[in-house]
Amino acid sequence: MANNLLAGKVGIISGALNEHSIAWKVAQRAHAEGARFVLTNAPLAMRMGEINKLSEECNAPIIPADATSTEELEALFSGAQEKLGGKIDFVLHSIGMSANIRKKKHYGELDYKFFQQTIDVSAMSFHKMMAVAEKQDAMNEWGSIVALSYIASQRAFLDYTDMTQAKAMLESIARSYGQRFGKLKKVRVNTVSQSPTKTTAGTGITGFDAFYNFADMMSPLGNAPAEACADYCISLFSDLTRYVTMQNLMHDGGFSTTGISAEIVDMMTKAAGVSQE
Repeated sequence: MANNLLAGKVGIISGALNEHSIAWKVAQRAHAEGARFVLTNAPLAMRMGEINKLSEECNAPIIPADATSTEELEALFSGAQEKLGGKIDFVLHSIGMSANIRKKKHYGELDYKFFQQTIDVSAMSFHKMMAVAEKQDAMNEWGSIVALSYIASQRAFLDYTDMTQAKAMLESIARSYGQRFGKLKKVRVNTVSQSPTKTTAGTGITGFDAFYNFADMMSPLGNAPAEACADYCISLFSDLTRYVTMQNLMHDGGFSTTGISAEIVDMMTKAAGVSQE
């Protein structure tokens, strides 16, 4: 049910590839809540995805931009302000890529050029995006900038390899730029640490099904679906969270603070062939 939480607000939503993307769900919810926005993604991702379909559904113009390019980000923010008729109220950074993961390289054999690319695309792009927004004075006061993260930034997960470091850097950038942007324009900056989600990027990770099922069994509420993450992002874009900033916000059904669950105990007990009588 829509509540017009974003009525009158305008923004930029990056990273919508197809209907499985969290960014796709965020765009749909933002549209339902009365926002107007520009959609953006890298030209290659746009060719692979279905962003034109989302653009039509949400009546949202598309401005292609490689988020690693300062020049293209400058064109994105200036173009968004022109198309939307003013400064920006909210930005979603939903950008991540690892060629090391795509090529199934384990942590001990990372290609360092790929590693640098992972950092640039998945984390440094967040800093570049905000630096461009600051230089153009593109954000309205009390605006909100949100990036999507994952708990692997804080814990070791097999097969998440260099994305682990990228997410840790992403969260650090949110704290540092959140402090700066808060002082400059009262703009808040947060990351949302989402449950494993069956997106195109997520399911490309080796062992993703095991990640997903383990987290679902561990979490008292189960894994948070993409639609629920979209709802959470909308709340962060709204005026209801004006004083929330520089936070890494767990949206994971309780996974991050659960030691062990009864389901895991039962599974391990059965696997060991131990009687529970």
